[in-house]
Amino acid sequence: MSATAVHSLWTTAATAADPISKIPTPKIEYGQLSPTLIILGAALIGVLVEAFVPRKSRYFTQVFVSAVALCAAFAAVLALAADGYGTTKAHIAAMGAIAVDGPSLFLQGVILLSGLVGLFTFAERRLDPEAHGNRVDSFAAQGASVPGSDSEKAAVKAGFTTTEVFPLLLFAVAGMLVFPSANDLLTLFVALEVFSLPLYLLCALARRKRLLSQEAAVKYFLLGAFASAFTLFGIALLYGYAGSMSYSTIAQVVDGSITNINPALADTMGNDALLLIGGAMIVMGLLFKVGAVPFHMWTPDVYQGAPTPVTGFMAAATKVAAFGALLRLLYVVLPGLRWDWRPVMWGVAIITMLGGAIVAITQTDIKRLLAYSSIAHAGFILAGVIATTRDGVSSVLFYLGAYSFVTIGAFAVVTLVRDAGGEATHLSKWAGLGRRSPLVAAVFAVFLLSFAGIPLTAGFAGKFAVFKAAAAGGAAPLVVVGVLSSAIAAFFYIRVIVLMFFSEPRPDGPTVAVPSPLTMATIGVAVAATLVLGVAPQYFLDLANQAGVFVR
Repeated sequence: MSATAVHSLWTTAATAADPISKIPTPKIEYGQLSPTLIILGAALIGVLVEAFVPRKSRYFTQVFVSAVALCAAFAAVLALAADGYGTTKAHIAAMGAIAVDGPSLFLQGVILLSGLVGLFTFAERRLDPEAHGNRVDSFAAQGASVPGSDSEKAAVKAGFTTTEVFPLLLFAVAGMLVFPSANDLLTLFVALEVFSLPLYLLCALARRKRLLSQEAAVKYFLLGAFASAFTLFGIALLYGYAGSMSYSTIAQVVDGSITNINPALADTMGNDALLLIGGAMIVMGLLFKVGAVPFHMWTPDVYQGAPTPVTGFMAAATKVAAFGALLRLLYVVLPGLRWDWRPVMWGVAIITMLGGAIVAITQTDIKRLLAYSSIAHAGFILAGVIATTRDGVSSVLFYLGAYSFVTIGAFAVVTLVRDAGGEATHLSKWAGLGRRSPLVAAVFAVFLLSFAGIPLTAGFAGKFAVFKAAAAGGAAPLVVVGVLSSAIAAFFYIRVIVLMFFSEPRPDGPTVAVPSPLTMATIGVAVAATLVLGVAPQYFLDLANQAGVFVR
């Protein structure tokens, strides 16, 4: 057969089957995805800045680009909410991949605000003494150089700074924006990796105590890789069970309402083992991200070793994104399995609340203490997740908003208390801080009281909301455990306040650095949010309540 004949056969067959017309054109609603697209675009611009802008100008260019992008993305979220996409126009966008609804817009707003105040602490350059006439920040002069090597000393002498941290921050924020709004399992996994990888890198870049920082990053990376593997294996099993990655299709298969069953999948769709094991593995991966016991082992080491601005941002924003994804998974994909997952979540919430609160008592490092405190808070938020009501969703949204500001503010204060070796994080160094620097100690006391859930602070309003929702949802014994855990936790928060205000200052004690307006703004916003959400929370509770309905 001649080449011409083969060619004509090929074209005839192609025309007959006409495969081109059967490939659907993707329909992407760019306006509704604009918050994420703005952040991704700015992150790519940040990468180009590293390549083309002179070294001396990079810091100011990166801070400007990052701040403008975060503000613009937040404005886009507000515009979408004002246009009704959180309520009446809530729908599934990007061909079923992304949900644009109340919970996703609320959580995206919180993540963007956390990213903005976190950015201010990243950009702080007045806390450390100048090195060779150059102002320095919290990050290594040159991330690729070996700690203590000649190349590191040369980089410090030349005044280098790791300005790559700003695009890394933006990539992490972009992944976090997609994570709670993902509406299929593949999008969920891609978002998980997009925000996890920049965080692994950021944890390794501390200027002081670089070996501790690199150890923290390796631990986080290895354990995070395990958690990602569990999540991916769970996704594979759920796909095998339902024959689809889409949340709505999986939910229909779970509750038996699906009509068009693929004959090839008819046998596996009845296999509940795939469903239970797959669902458990994905939930395990998400519980790792929120730092719930027994998946919490990375939290204290990483919080202690990472640069403190990164710890503050990570502690706030990762929890918001991961709890958003967990809520959507349990409420949209697995509501038909409620009787299976609720008892397990009860157990996880109880050991998380008690474990975090009890182990925190033994800590002598302020960053480790705040790490165990964050573990206990994950347990309190799980009480709201277990409620399985609309009030449960809205209480979790409110708690996440309140918690994120208090956390970033607390870690911003930790960056100010310094001695010759950098940050003075050992608790003994904080003795008498209230006499040496009353304002800083008072601000830190406000954050600690909020963590403890004392009335007229954001922490009290948040705890009251989740415990009320849990009690109304039939989880009253869980509320009793939560109140007991809060009482245990209050002991170590108040112990720090007593140490600061009622102990004699040590003669060789640390100094309190005077920060630039950037860190002052972070702490000011955090204090304002803590007090406003505590004294007059009703407007924000109503806002969370309006945003508390998932689109299906």
